[in-house]
Amino acid sequence: MQERARATRKVLLESAAHLFVERGYAGTSVNEISDHSGRTSGAIYFHYSSKERLALAVVREQFATWPQLAAAYARPGIPPLEKLVGLSFRVAQSLSEDIVARAGARLWAERRTIEAAVPTPFDAWSVAATRLLAQARTRGELAEGVEPSAAAVTLVCAFFGLCTLADEMPGGRNWRERLDQWWMLVLRFLQADPDPAALLARARAGMPA
Repeated sequence: MQERARATRKVLLESAAHLFVERGYAGTSVNEISDHSGRTSGAIYFHYSSKERLALAVVREQFATWPQLAAAYARPGIPPLEKLVGLSFRVAQSLSEDIVARAGARLWAERRTIEAAVPTPFDAWSVAATRLLAQARTRGELAEGVEPSAAAVTLVCAFFGLCTLADEMPGGRNWRERLDQWWMLVLRFLQADPDPAALLARARAGMPA
């Protein structure tokens, strides 16, 4: 029974995520989630109690992948700026290709339409970026005058904006090209001895499959 309940919750969560991505929170009804999932509206209310609770479950499921993504870059031997760049590509890939991650990002952007407090990943992202920038400074790899915590907040804000808007921008470039361009610009100001192209190449080569 527990396995069946988990399977039902997974189907409902993924169906809701698809619809939230396509139509947004306000444009999605419980009946539409029921139709898309093939489950009754009663099942939705039994497992999640409301559309708000289901939306929050989608957001939490998105954030639950963060430790797994970050763990791939916890091993020693990788320079911190390379870790930061590599991790950004993994997160961007998730936000572009994973339906639950995409839905979570859209729900966070639409959080004022949801009658519940929507959690945010940005504190964890900023802490991780601050730690990596501080390590880069200790190693003499961070440009003089760059303060890790302030720079981290700026990077996280800009990164999320890039991921959110990349597909809407003119020019026909995909998120990888946009992120490449962004790091080529940013690394010129972050690196003590700027060589963005080389660092990007090393980061890409070291990305987990």
